[in-house]
Amino acid sequence: MADNAHGLADVQRRHWEHTYTAHPGMYGEAPSAPAVHAADAFRSAGAKDVLELGAGHGRDALYFAREGFTVQATDFSATGLQQLQEAARAQGVDQQVTTAVHDVRDPLPLPGACVDAVFAHMLLCMALSTKEIHTLVGEIRRVLRPGGIFVYTVRHTGDAHYGTGTGTGHGDDIYEHGGFAVHFFSRDLVDALADGWILNDVHAFEEGALPR
Repeated sequence: MADNAHGLADVQRRHWEHTYTAHPGMYGEAPSAPAVHAADAFRSAGAKDVLELGAGHGRDALYFAREGFTVQATDFSATGLQQLQEAARAQGVDQQVTTAVHDVRDPLPLPGACVDAVFAHMLLCMALSTKEIHTLVGEIRRVLRPGGIFVYTVRHTGDAHYGTGTGTGHGDDIYEHGGFAVHFFSRDLVDALADGWILNDVHAFEEGALPR
């Protein structure tokens, strides 16, 4: 199972590299709705520096920088991060944004208790096993300062695409759609990941053409 999971993740890395190359800035320049929500939450918590995991080409990282936060942006796509860096220079926020190519299956390349806030929009529901997700959330807790805040979004088992699509043999609630593998979260998984944390809020939201 572990070898299959790593093989799937490696395929996904190549797929994202190809996608960002073929469609630069594919998500546009406007921040996601969760990023706008997160910025308010981070500001209310007194956060100044933000780590974004799975930043892609940077629409949300750049928004955080424009809102006055210092941002460390990571992604396993060097192509996406290059686009982020170019956009940061164009928007005049390159001094507030640093980038690093990183696979979240590996330990975060940061010391403990070094950031105020962590943001991950649709990163945890990529081609990661449940065990890998738990390990990643443990790493996020390690790098957060006491009182730090973590905002993440995922697709869930109430999604219209859950249990459908191609490549449905991956197991662990992972299904493929259009070449992208998605780990659909149950509420039980959300609650399990919150063990040892204070779970402030859980919100449902829709993004994209289908209810998802």
